[in-house]
Amino acid sequence: MANPIATMVPAQTQDLLDLLAAPVSWIPGVQKMLVGMVLHHSSVEVTVASYLLLLFPTLLAISGIWCTMLSVYTVPFRSGRVDLLKMLLLAWWDSALASWTYWVGLGRFVIVVMGWLITLAQLALRLVVDTIRQVIMFPFTMTGMMTQSYFQPGVPWVAFFLLVFWCLLESTVFTYTLMPTITEVLGGITGTDVSPYALPGLFIFLFFLITGSFACIQALADAVKNREFKFMVQMVLIELFVMVFEVMFLYRELVDAITPWIAQQTSEQFRPGIFFTLSLATFGWVGIRGMTWFLFGQYGTPIVLAFISRQPMETGGRGLSEVPSVVVRWWRAPLDDFKTEIEWLHEKATELVEYLTLPVLHVVGAALNFAMILLMSKPVFNLPFKSLKEALELRALLSSRRLEVKKVA
Repeated sequence: MANPIATMVPAQTQDLLDLLAAPVSWIPGVQKMLVGMVLHHSSVEVTVASYLLLLFPTLLAISGIWCTMLSVYTVPFRSGRVDLLKMLLLAWWDSALASWTYWVGLGRFVIVVMGWLITLAQLALRLVVDTIRQVIMFPFTMTGMMTQSYFQPGVPWVAFFLLVFWCLLESTVFTYTLMPTITEVLGGITGTDVSPYALPGLFIFLFFLITGSFACIQALADAVKNREFKFMVQMVLIELFVMVFEVMFLYRELVDAITPWIAQQTSEQFRPGIFFTLSLATFGWVGIRGMTWFLFGQYGTPIVLAFISRQPMETGGRGLSEVPSVVVRWWRAPLDDFKTEIEWLHEKATELVEYLTLPVLHVVGAALNFAMILLMSKPVFNLPFKSLKEALELRALLSSRRLEVKKVA
């Protein structure tokens, strides 16, 4: 295909035009060949690798060739021709160094990313292993912590819950044994069926009654401990009244419930009388109250009384020291950790961007050096860049160069 510019020139000056265009006439063919070597490949993998590894160095070589050949036309008009030749040679050296640092930078970027991925995978694996280990060891850790803290001086919560549970259990048993008698008595008084609310009402009444029985024993024990003889006599009488009431209306009903079984086992030869029934009920009350009192009642009853009266408890003759209320800013530690993680992410993101952009900026800087040598006989950048901050000073450098040119003019 004929050159459109050559067709516009007369035939007499065609040889002169060919002579003048000789320094640059071969460049388009070489440029087309180099670009074709980079862009045209059969497989996608080779094309991607060629784009990543050869595109920027090829464009740098093409721009260097154009700027070098165009500088030939400016040699007659320059005063420092030797300096121009030095700058061009140094520019080609910088371009070769920029191409090499481009490939090395890409390799470093890939190695850094792979290293980070391996590190993150190791961290994730370590977290998973630690989580599994913590889950497996959690029951043993909690058992050790609870055991260590439980045997320290403090409130006997186990005794408190056992006492409440026993009062609920005893109330349930006596509700079951007393409900037929209560139903019969109330039905005879009112002449109607007993309300369904009688059962929970009876249960609540018995619960407070049994809990009050433990409170009376606690008051008697305190009177004996403090040697308050007047109060001791009063509490003995009150405890006798409590015992008589519970034996007559609670434990007697329980003994009556098992009397048919006793008669059946003795072939109707032994029928318990009123004295035997009351004696057995009394022994049952004393035995049950004694066992429960010495097991957990003497430790859980003071907690119940302190909870009802809202008074501080006393252990070992000393009141429990009030723990000063400390405002725990639970969000501080997670917030500080979050800030640290954000700073680390910003730092690593900047470092990753620097690893990715510096190789490209080396090539672009070398190409701009060729252009600036063509225009001003001086390069702009000192390659290679040491950091991204140095490369980002392009605007300031170009502005200073422009001011110097205006000043000389």
